[in-house]
Amino acid sequence: MKSVIEQVCDAVEHVIVDGGSTDGTCELIQRYAEQYPHIRWSSGRDEGQSDAMNKGIKAAVGDFVGFLNVDDYYEPGVLCEVLPMLRSSPEPTLLVGNCNIWDDHGQLISVSRPAAISLLNLLKGRYEEAFPMNSSAYFYHRSLHDRIGLYEVGEAYAMDVHFVFKAVQKANVSYIDRTFGNYRYLQGTRTFEDVQSGMNSVRVRSITDHYRKQQPIYIRTHLSFAETWARLWSVARGAYARVRKR
Repeated sequence: MKSVIEQVCDAVEHVIVDGGSTDGTCELIQRYAEQYPHIRWSSGRDEGQSDAMNKGIKAAVGDFVGFLNVDDYYEPGVLCEVLPMLRSSPEPTLLVGNCNIWDDHGQLISVSRPAAISLLNLLKGRYEEAFPMNSSAYFYHRSLHDRIGLYEVGEAYAMDVHFVFKAVQKANVSYIDRTFGNYRYLQGTRTFEDVQSGMNSVRVRSITDHYRKQQPIYIRTHLSFAETWARLWSVARGAYARVRKR
């Protein structure tokens, strides 16, 4: 809530969807909502994070959407900066920026710069170059959901991966070399544990294969040829290295 408040952007509404917390969260939200009229909120049982996100989209009245998850925050002034960009962009547009990734000790791990975001690069598995690491670093026209549907209810880990794959096929994608968001990659969180267990890479690969199968034959053939060439090149480089050592 403070991250949005500190943006000092009058055109923003902050829709908070709580899952029925009983730990004092609702009382805290209510105190802020009474002080800041841009905050609207609801609380009740849901079917998981995707369901809560969909409720937020339905409750919102604005033309543009951005999601801020727990512990994550925006860079100063970002919301006022992206609004004119989206207003002047063709509808629907997915506007993507950079994202700082922080550890438990407040140390910067890396900066996600998805400058090569495109369907083809995602299908090739070039995630470090093409996949927005966190939703705090992208915004889009709400009408995009009219084309791709809402977030997949029941998907507890990779709703954002599905969203990005669908979005790049239906939206005008615009990358801005500017840091929009901050993502805290913290021990004990669902994403951290999923990555450490190795299940994250398995899940993402499965999703990638799912969208590959939906592509026309010429794209699938191109991807297959590119993978074969990459394997052959890797073997050739290895053989050359061994020869040079001798």
